[in-house]
Amino acid sequence: MGQVAEVFLPLALAFIMFSLGLGLTGADFRRVLVQPRDFIIGAISQVVLLPLVAFAIVSVWPLAPELAVGVMIISAAPGGVTSNLMTRFAGGDTALSVSLTAIISLASIVTVPVIVFFALGRFGGPAAADLSMASTALSMFAIVAVPVAIGVAVRALAPRFALGFERIGRIVSAALFVIVLFGAIYENRDNVIDYFAQAGLVTLALNLAMMALAFFGAVLVGVGRPQRIALSLECGLQNGTLAIAVVAGLGLGGAYAIPAAIYSLIMFATAIAFTAFVARKPASSAA
Repeated sequence: MGQVAEVFLPLALAFIMFSLGLGLTGADFRRVLVQPRDFIIGAISQVVLLPLVAFAIVSVWPLAPELAVGVMIISAAPGGVTSNLMTRFAGGDTALSVSLTAIISLASIVTVPVIVFFALGRFGGPAAADLSMASTALSMFAIVAVPVAIGVAVRALAPRFALGFERIGRIVSAALFVIVLFGAIYENRDNVIDYFAQAGLVTLALNLAMMALAFFGAVLVGVGRPQRIALSLECGLQNGTLAIAVVAGLGLGGAYAIPAAIYSLIMFATAIAFTAFVARKPASSAA
């Protein structure tokens, strides 16, 4: 990807993560201990099940190596902050959604490099000698953990400012996300139709499979309806900006970012449809 993207993307992601941190309090982290079962189910679904499902799909789906790796990269990304808002609209457990987004985002410092380097080794990409997992993890720490920590600190030290700026931050974050998304598509405009034809269905399959597995899997273990909604949206709405930033940070070609861009477009459509369905269905009939 271009030099502008390599500079703009980390800054955009850092701001998005800072905005996430502004909305967090100590209760969001303590909730992991209060609701351990629901959190553990969500964490396993995102960190383990989602990449496994993505790997199974791309292993049997005829894809160019760059696109296969790209699908694995978006599967490694944590849930996006949009999942919190959609969970609220859908009548889900927003607190659980926020906790999952925060903790899984911080865990991505480790999980994302591991999954991405596995994908590069399995499906093809730059030689391992040309890349460093340690430097990738440090970069992730700088653009994910540090901004979140600063946001949390600002919220604790200046809550009035944080609450006032949080709404502006969300709007700016959404604008940055759109810029990143369409920037990735524009950079590959010469091949974008072909890439959409190749990766459109596979990203849709991944998105629908994970939302269904998270929702109905939670039913099997007796998770409540609001928690099922939160888990489904957390597993369906991924941080596309982070995925594209990983591509840029590793110096990979723009084709690697296309699945993240396509997935980001698809996930909003499926999440809106899911939210509209569960929001109009009486809780008593779906409990």
